[in-house]
Amino acid sequence: MADDRPDVRGPLVVRWVVAFGRFWWDFLVGDTPELFVGAVVVVGVLAVLCLRPGLRTVAAFVAPVLVAGVLTLSVWRAARQRAR
Repeated sequence: MADDRPDVRGPLVVRWVVAFGRFWWDFLVGDTPELFVGAVVVVGVLAVLCLRPGLRTVAAFVAPVLVAGVLTLSVWRAARQRAR
């Protein structure tokens, strides 16, 4: 007996695009969206600093400080939520 019901999930291409989007969301954002946002902010700040040749050296020294700050804020947030 054949199944004559229409496919409610949509065409194959749509399902692939949705699955691809969900993969990247889970891969990039995962359980800690603040790390994703922090990484985007750090990359943006460094990109703006690197626009001027004189600030590229500054960007090299600012990068580890920004990354350490983002990680510190993430750990602090996680510890605060765990204490509740």
